Amino acid sequence: MSIKRYGVEGGKGTGGQHLPFARAVEANGWLYVSGQVPMVNGEVVAGNIVAQSQQAIRNVLSILSEAGYGPEHVVR
Repeated sequence: MSIKRYGVEGGKGTGGQHLPFARAVEANGWLYVSGQVPMVNGEVVAGNIVAQSQQAIRNVLSILSEAGYGPEHVVR
């Protein structure tokens, strides 16, 4: 089974080791998206719960798009 990770660029730990975290992982025909937080460029967006929720959803849509998927492919 091949595994492809999305959103891992720039993740370095102590000693320059690559961190094992990914925003999403594609395996065996499925895309598993991790929980997203309301961040842009490493900073939590300012504002209330509405603004932060909208940013978290934009982050989910962004990783879906990067992997070649859209909201119509989501199951819950």
